[in-house]
Amino acid sequence: MSVSVLFVCMGNICRSPTAHALFREAVTAAGLDDEITTDSAGTHAYHIGNPPDARATATALARDIDMTNLRARQVCEADFAQFDYVVAMDRDNLALLEASCPPAAQDRLSLMLDWAEGWGNEVPDPYYGGDEGFIRVFDMLTEASQGLLAHIASNHGLAGRS
Repeated sequence: MSVSVLFVCMGNICRSPTAHALFREAVTAAGLDDEITTDSAGTHAYHIGNPPDARATATALARDIDMTNLRARQVCEADFAQFDYVVAMDRDNLALLEASCPPAAQDRLSLMLDWAEGWGNEVPDPYYGGDEGFIRVFDMLTEASQGLLAHIASNHGLAGRS
């Protein structure tokens, strides 16, 4: 059995690729690479084919997370069938996903911060701010990635490395 997770923000260059890279690293550390797959996408087509924002990449690399191989893409209809979890970074992007998601797959949608405590409800977009916004987003996404991974491991009976 394989569980698949898609992280979604607006342009797929800041928040969702950071979540993708962090979650991928957590999955690897847990020894669950063969059990869980991950990807990221944007609700808009602004940056298709582009690498993550340089500030997001620098923030991740400073903490030994490499996301340089990721490229932006747009969410497509097939994603709702392919992914078990479709995780939006904020309410605006969640609303766009809800509007295009088939009724039978609505239960696959969630907000990233549903999987963390004490950070509020939405991961703010750091694009128009300074480096400190990218650091804060990285910290939020780190905690939420761990919470989501614990949920998936528990709900799907996955046991990786101890």
